Amino acid sequence: MIEKLIIFTNEFSRYIIPILLVGIPFYGLAVKKVKVYESFVEGAKDGFTIAVRIIPYLVAILVAIGMFRASGALDMLLTMLSPILKAIGFPPENLPLALMRPLSGSGSLGLLTDLVNQHGTDSLVAKIGATMFGSTETTFYVLAVYFGSVGIRRSRHALAAGLIADAVGVLSAVYICRFLLG
Repeated sequence: MIEKLIIFTNEFSRYIIPILLVGIPFYGLAVKKVKVYESFVEGAKDGFTIAVRIIPYLVAILVAIGMFRASGALDMLLTMLSPILKAIGFPPENLPLALMRPLSGSGSLGLLTDLVNQHGTDSLVAKIGATMFGSTETTFYVLAVYFGSVGIRRSRHALAAGLIADAVGVLSAVYICRFLLG
């Protein structure tokens, strides 16, 4: 029974995207009487305008990340906090990922890739890193790009909520992985 369900799910998943790509425009055109192509073009224009507004914020956050890494501040911080981290059961190798994740998705993906390459895919450090990567958000990136693109200037509470959620995600990743895998 389970095997038939798996086969059905695999077959159905092959066709779901083509069905959606045809079905949604057909529904808009036939049922809702929307000019689908004109609406698509209008949305594409808006998307381009938003992309142009986002670029300065994106450049600013990427430059700040590059300066932080190139200055050696990340390495200094890791050296200073390593004894404390070891005492609480937090692998020091995961600290750069925990610090980078709220800033940049691609930067943190690079750090996760380095962790996996250095320690192996089955290592606890790599598993904690992968769980951490999936459990946290690029908070500063979201605030800079998305809030900045729509003109929201006062993001104090969003920043606090995002950073608290990131901290919970990081600590949960460490302790849940240690509990389940360590």
